[in-house]
Order: sequence, then C-alpha cells, then structure tokens
Amino acid sequence: MEKQVHTPGLQQKKPVILPVLENKKLVLLLGLLMIFCFSFAQNSLILDIEITGNQNIDTELIRSMLTLEIGDMLDPEKAAKSINNLYQLGVFEDVLIEKENLAQGISLVVSVKEFPIVDKIEFSGNKKISTNKLLESIELKSGSYWSPFLQKEVEAAILAAYKEKGFHLAEVTFTEELSDENLVNVSIVVDENKKVTIKKIRIHGNKLVRANKLMGKMKTKKASLLRSGKFEKDKFEEDLTNVINYYNKTGFIDAHIVSWEQNLVDGNFVIDIYLFEGKEYYFGKVFVVGNQRFTENLIVQNFKFKEDEVFNLEKFNKQLGAVTSMYYEEGYIYANFDHELQKVGSKVNIQLNIQENTRAKVRKIQIKGNKKTKEKIIRRQLVISPGDYFQQSKVMRSQQNIYNMGFFEPDMYLDNPTIINQNGDVDLAINLNDKVSGTANGGVALNSQDGLVGQLAVSHNNLLGNSWQAAVKWEFGGSTQNFSLSFTNPYFQDTNTLVGFDIYLTTKEWDTYKVRTSGGSVKLGRPLSFLNYSRLVAGYSFYAKKYSILSGEEDNASQTLNDLDAAGWQNTSAVSLTFSRDSRDNVFFPTSGSNFILYSEFAGGPLQGDFNYFKQISQVSWFTNTVWKLALRTKWRFGYLTGYGGKEAPPDERFYLGGTGADGIRGYADRSIGPREGGLREMIFSCEYGAPIAGDQIVGLLFMDSGNCFDKLEEFNFWELKTGAGVGIRIRSPFGLIGFDYAHNFETKKWEPHFQFGTTF
Repeated sequence: MEKQVHTPGLQQKKPVILPVLENKKLVLLLGLLMIFCFSFAQNSLILDIEITGNQNIDTELIRSMLTLEIGDMLDPEKAAKSINNLYQLGVFEDVLIEKENLAQGISLVVSVKEFPIVDKIEFSGNKKISTNKLLESIELKSGSYWSPFLQKEVEAAILAAYKEKGFHLAEVTFTEELSDENLVNVSIVVDENKKVTIKKIRIHGNKLVRANKLMGKMKTKKASLLRSGKFEKDKFEEDLTNVINYYNKTGFIDAHIVSWEQNLVDGNFVIDIYLFEGKEYYFGKVFVVGNQRFTENLIVQNFKFKEDEVFNLEKFNKQLGAVTSMYYEEGYIYANFDHELQKVGSKVNIQLNIQENTRAKVRKIQIKGNKKTKEKIIRRQLVISPGDYFQQSKVMRSQQNIYNMGFFEPDMYLDNPTIINQNGDVDLAINLNDKVSGTANGGVALNSQDGLVGQLAVSHNNLLGNSWQAAVKWEFGGSTQNFSLSFTNPYFQDTNTLVGFDIYLTTKEWDTYKVRTSGGSVKLGRPLSFLNYSRLVAGYSFYAKKYSILSGEEDNASQTLNDLDAAGWQNTSAVSLTFSRDSRDNVFFPTSGSNFILYSEFAGGPLQGDFNYFKQISQVSWFTNTVWKLALRTKWRFGYLTGYGGKEAPPDERFYLGGTGADGIRGYADRSIGPREGGLREMIFSCEYGAPIAGDQIVGLLFMDSGNCFDKLEEFNFWELKTGAGVGIRIRSPFGLIGFDYAHNFETKKWEPHFQFGTTF
C-alpha cells in the first residue's frame, strides 16, 4: 500500500538534483588539489593550456569557461571553479585537469568526456498516450546530450503526463544503444499498468456540516457510472479551498484543512481529508480607523448586514470592495485597507484600518495607436481631463465613449497609470487599434416589376478622420431611379455643434400605391450641458411627392389615395425636433444604461406646403446585465399621427408594423399588421435576451415582440396584440450589423425568417 500525507502550512523540501561527481572524479579532484598545493611553492607559471577529448563541443567554448589563462600563476581554487563551470554546461560526463612541468613553468591539459548525443528516440508500450504527445511533453529530441539528469527529467515528464490521464502506476524504463561515434539510440519502454480511480473520499472532523454537503462543493468525485473518478491534484487543491470558502460563508471563519492523505488501496485511491471546523460566528459591529476623506457613517453604510446575521466572509469582502471603489472614485488609488476580525463570544466585530495616503491627479492623457482618427476627435470623448483627480468611473466611461464611436477594434486597453512625481500624480495612456470605417458595395437584382435593377453604394462613418459621416447610394433600372446623398459633421468648426444634410430622389412601393419623393433636409444639433448623455437635434425638410395607385389596385384604394393620385406632385414643408439620451455602456452589446428618443415632426400650416400633419414617436430601451454576461433588453415604442386644418395625414407617414426595423414585430411579414393603408397610432413592446458568442462581434438572441397599430386610441385592446418570439443572431461586419431572426407567429402558429441590417433596439 502506497501512502502520501500532505500537511498544509508545512513546506516539504523537494529533492534538488545537482551535478555530482562520481567517487572516481572526487578522488581525482582531491588528488589534483593536493598536487597543486604541494608544488605551489615551485614554479607554477602557466605557459600552455591544451584541450583534449572534445568531439562536438567547440574548443574555444571550453576555453571560455576556464578561469585559468596562459600567463597566470596556477591557483587551485580557479582550477576547481573551471571544472565546475564545465560540468554546469551539462554536456560532459567527465572533466580532468592535469599538469605537466616545463623548464620555465607548467602546461595544463584539460581532458573532457562528452555525454553521447541522441540519434534516435523510440517509444513502446504507450497505448493511452500517442508518441507525438509524449514527445511534446518531454525536452528530448535528436541532438540532445543524453545524461542521467536528462533521463530523470524525461521520466518525470512522462509519468506526469500519465498521471493527468489517471495512470498513477505507470512505469518507465530506458534502454541505450551506444555507437562508436558517441551517438546513442534511446528506447523508452512504458508500462502503463491499470488506470487508478478514486474509490472513496472520507472527510473527518466535520461535526456541524454534513459530509455530503461538503462533497457537493468539490469537483473531485469517486468513480461511478457517470464519473471517471480521475484524481487531478490541482483540481483537488481547488476543491479544498472551495470547502473552506463554504465554511467561511456560513460563519465558520476558523475552519481550515489540517491535512489530507492519498492512500493506494487495492489499486485505487482512498482520500482522507482532515479538517477543523471551529465554532459558528455572527456579524457584530464595524469600526473604522484612519478615515479622513469620508465619515465613519458613510463608510459603514457599505456594509449591508444585520447584527446577529451569520458571518459571511465572502459577503464582507465584496462590501469591503465597495469601500475601496468609493476611495478610488475620489482619486485615492494608493489607499490601503486592512481589517481585523475581533471575536467577542460568538460575534465578530470588524475594525477597518484605512491608510488613505496621497490623492492622485491626472497630469497627462496619451492617445496611442490611432492612425486614421484625429486625436482631437478622440479627446472629445474623454470625460476626465488633465488636472482632474483620478476617478475610476470617468476613466472607464472615457474608454467606453471612444469604443462606442465605432472606429476602433475591441482590443483597446489602458496602460497601468504611470506615477510621475512624489505627490502620486499619474499619466494615463489609452491604446487603440483602428478598424475599417468605410464601405463600398454594388450589385444587381431581378424583380418582376422592374426587371434587372442595379445598386451602387459608398459610405464612410469617419471621413478624413474627422468623424464625418457620408453616404452615397444609387439604385437604377426599369422604373426605379433612387438616389440619396447624406453628410453629417458632429463637430462643426471644432465645437459640439452637429450639422448635416440629406438629398434624395426615391421611389417607394406600398401595398396599393407607390410614392416618388424628391427633396432634401438639413439638421442642427447640440448636446444638453445640464443633462448627461443627451442631445437635441432640430431639422427642416422640404420635398415634393407624387402618389400613384398600382395597376390592378384601383378598387382597393381609398378616396384619399385616389385624390392624391389625381393631384400629381405636391410639396411637404416640415420641421422636426429630436431629443435623445443614450447612457448605454456599449452601443454594440449594451449590458447597462438606457436609450430614450422623443421625435416630433410638424408639417404644413405656417410652413406652407400641401400636407398638414403632426407626428410624434417616443421610444425607450433599458439594458440590464443578469447573470454571467447575459443581457436583458426591453423596449417600448409609442407612435402618434394626426392631420389638421381639414387635411388627413399622408398615407406614407402612417405606421406599418411587422417584420424588422423600428416598427418591426418579428413573426409577421413586413407591413402586415394594422389597417391596409397604415395606422395613426402604434404601440410596440419588445424584449431580447442577448448572449455574447464572440464578444460584441457575434451575439445570440432570444426575443419576443408584441404590438399593434390602429387609427384611434380607443381601439386599443391588450388581448389583440400581435406577438412573435424566436431566436436570432447578430454579426458585426465591415458592412454594418447583419442579423437573422427566426420567429414563431402565435396567431398563425407558423415560423417566419427575417434578415435585417442594423439593430431593432
């Protein structure tokens, strides 16, 4: 029976393998030293040094390891050191220095015997681990010098590889075949023996906690039908830590592992764990010492536990982390926090000793790696500035703002703050990696109405590195001639003023009609200084529209649509105002924050034009991190449209629900929900549960959409909402966000596929 005893806290000495001279070598060395000492009084001037016996090691390399040189007086200590230096190379089996007397001095002969060089390596007996895998695990290859020390290392590496597989009884033997050229063929024979599994795990010393409860905290299990029972030391030591952590979470703060034994019984392991439980403790009071920046009451508020609650060390450490964050937020990045657990009866009082130290300021912020984007554009995203006290949340928000621009790869990072003076002030450096910002694409498509239709599009969201957004799109063929040109400068004349324009000539087809639009718009925006993450954008649009009823749909068209068809080209003059507030932590995969949009548009009336209507859309989305990196997203969207001055709202401004996009309800075809010519009111609720598959580059989704549109608010019926649910995926590509959703329609009981560009949320 093999027995191993392990006692935590007692460091066991490991055997150290050093080059050791054989008895013959030791005798020769001692004899040489005696001869040197005896003749030292005679003439010991070194006139020549000869190297002999080396076959593969360069003579000059050997000479460079000697501490003796021609012209020196012979020194026994230097001779011994020279021999040791040569042995340290690990290539010599024997080293000998001999002296020959000359008329005017002496000549030294350094004789060496090299270890043989490995020519071939052969394995046999290894069935559970391939030869290639074993060769990868050992430091042995053709050309290596074969020595006893290397043999021990190879044996240890092979046995370690087999232990990982559960073969703790494996044995290794070596056979060597030496040639006249000092080459050796090494045959490694492995006797794998049977696999060793864990037969039993026994816990001793647990009086108040059941053994099964403790076993549940361990990944190491005894062999069973569904478990291999393999013993892995690293995993087992983690298990012991987990057991003690469980005790610490349940009030047993004195619990510790006394020792553990691993016994080999009938070819299998029996593991005995000996532990000390101690007594159960409860939370007492918290006292703070050394605090100056914050009051004791403010610090103690971070510890949210009740007096007489079972003491939970993990909970306490998390709450202590909140105190640390509190100080970091004020620039005390050098603060030290030490705590004493004072046991009074069955209670634990905590004395928190704080050493605040100096408060760090930011002297300089460097931007590195930006080759395309101008530095002034990046610096506009910083919410912390040189001269400010270091504030962790501002540093993190600055990085997130830069990433949300969409110009850089996800591998951006912040260097460790560099201390630049005795006051503890720091320099910060943000490292960036540019990504592709512009796209160009084209293609052709065939449809029944227009035949062959082509498309050319060029867009850029960081033109000239100024964060200018520009796009040109042209669709042509048959009766289709769609053209659009847009440009936005978010930092007009290096201010926070946004300016932009759109020019378009488009044709859009609906169920019963199509509308041609020709015109443009301008916009002007500014952030709101009194409300973080918010912006106000005003716009003005002027365009002409012509409605045409589709062939064969004359009987299905409303009177309003017939009047618009007969009127020919008509003008629209409208102003709009958009208020938005976006506090998302990551616009590509948000896990916290919200996004609120309130859009209002007013057309006609004093603005002239042929259409009078008022349109308002409000949308709010919330994002919450749940478990692991899973994010819950919810969205509410409300739409309102009305005509005035005796005129109805134009049909193409109405709400058409279904499909994807802002008004999408997945599970239904595009524009399939609501009145045939659109509704005047809309309400949509959407919920998504996102899981990152490859960071924020590929995201999987579970979703549910529900909503409806109607002409009057009184028509709304909660039980008549159209609902779809399903799964989807989002992929960030150079062409933007691409998505595929597969949704179940709860009304028709059918599944509907959806492709989309951009985000629903």
